[in-house]
Amino acid sequence: MRLLHWDAINPHSIPPGQPYRWDDPNLFFGPDGLGYAREPGDQNFISYAAPAPTPTQPKPKHKMPKSDYLKRRDADFAAQLNTFKLNIGQYSATLGVTAAQISTQAEDAAYFSHTLAMQDVCINCGQQWTGWKDFIREGGTQSTTAPAPALFPPAVAAVDPGVELRFRALVKQIKAHTAYNESTGQVLGIEGPVQTGPDFAVLRPLLRLEINGGQVVIRWSWQGHAAFLDMLELVVDRADGKGFVTVAFDTTPDYTDTTPFPATPTKWTYKAIYRVGDQRVGQWSDEVSITVGG
Repeated sequence: MRLLHWDAINPHSIPPGQPYRWDDPNLFFGPDGLGYAREPGDQNFISYAAPAPTPTQPKPKHKMPKSDYLKRRDADFAAQLNTFKLNIGQYSATLGVTAAQISTQAEDAAYFSHTLAMQDVCINCGQQWTGWKDFIREGGTQSTTAPAPALFPPAVAAVDPGVELRFRALVKQIKAHTAYNESTGQVLGIEGPVQTGPDFAVLRPLLRLEINGGQVVIRWSWQGHAAFLDMLELVVDRADGKGFVTVAFDTTPDYTDTTPFPATPTKWTYKAIYRVGDQRVGQWSDEVSITVGG
């Protein structure tokens, strides 16, 4: 055994030349209150080994991800509400939708369409009267008359604010029903379009390195394709003659490499590739390097 002193170097570490760590199982305090380190041949000595990569479980995801089913443009949303209204009746008993819910949704659909129609009339009317105002003020030779009074659509029963919130809540209830399926959703207009996946011929991770707290932090992201990817396979060349070795299979950006720094300045080079399940997909990232230790 050897007597420890501050910043002592462990000659048996892997890689060699690393400082002793507080969690080293070969360290202990002797009866004299001083710190000691067991060495090969000492009783209870535990051999050192290279730290193993820390794979993480791939995150569960749908393999056919879809965009939000709800239409964003007002006119498209109004049409979606009406599609649902016209078709929900044939599925109401199967999906557990009550008559009161059907009535409320129909009223929401009617009033939202009415509101859009009123808006269109007002926009057109405003444009016409703006033109007439300019003509009256500035004059001109065109032959025209004042715009006719606006003709508004027939009134319908008003509803409380929150049409979209109520519709989302109803759709959530329906999709949670055991009898719901995608075909039914297509008829009701509540299935979003399938997203287009990334082009694996060109997709590659983008890595950025920094040192924080005496450790290398590898910054990376899904680049907007998280729905199509499971994990990042990260490898490193520590300039120790072993070439690139696996660091981790990471499922959550970013990753911190906890390997202790060497005693002398050394260039560590990282690269990565995305994975889906057990398969690599896309291209390897560019190699990025950082000097550590010393």
